[in-house]
Amino acid sequence: MLNKELISATIPTLNLSDSVIQALDLMSEFHVMQLPVVAEDKYLGLVFEEDLMNHDERTTLQSLDTHFSKVAVHANTHFIEAVQMLNDYNLSLVPVIDKEKNEFIGAIAAIDLLKELGKTTGASEPGGLIVLEMEQRNFSFSELSKLVETNDAQITQLNSYWDNNTSSFFVAIKINKFEISDIVATFQRYEYNVKYYFGEELYENELRNNYDHLMNYLNI
Repeated sequence: MLNKELISATIPTLNLSDSVIQALDLMSEFHVMQLPVVAEDKYLGLVFEEDLMNHDERTTLQSLDTHFSKVAVHANTHFIEAVQMLNDYNLSLVPVIDKEKNEFIGAIAAIDLLKELGKTTGASEPGGLIVLEMEQRNFSFSELSKLVETNDAQITQLNSYWDNNTSSFFVAIKINKFEISDIVATFQRYEYNVKYYFGEELYENELRNNYDHLMNYLNI
């Protein structure tokens, strides 16, 4: 999915002639903490709510152009670039521009990026999840896939990432079935460190807890 395909039609833009109070009112109305400033289709930058709060409400944005942030993504690059920028700058939206002309194309809302990321990572697909902690040099997709398939299951999604706080390497594996106790046991038998797993056992425990709470309530 490209950035230009995720642009929201509802996010407004600001003009240089707009006042601080007008900008703040729009941010409040659309529940965002930034808005793009545009002049004659050219992207001038992103203005942040926290910066506007430090100025007189009658001040125009033209006099605050030195506070504009130039952060933006290009229209024809993959949306993961927008996700990275969202995280790096703590944004509620990401401006999208034409690479050659610096023209403003639109903006992507954070919620839309989250939804697309969920689709890409398989978060919306049914099934169990197993998280392994290992040395990066020991990571082998073919071996992990083979161990899962020996239990009549398949990997539908696999993501690896570093935890900078612990300097640990994790592999998150999405499985196409909820009953994963046999797969967990297989990983443990092959001396993999199963950090977390979420499957049918979790749902059964939640169901039992909800049932117990209901019984306790009815007995009051």
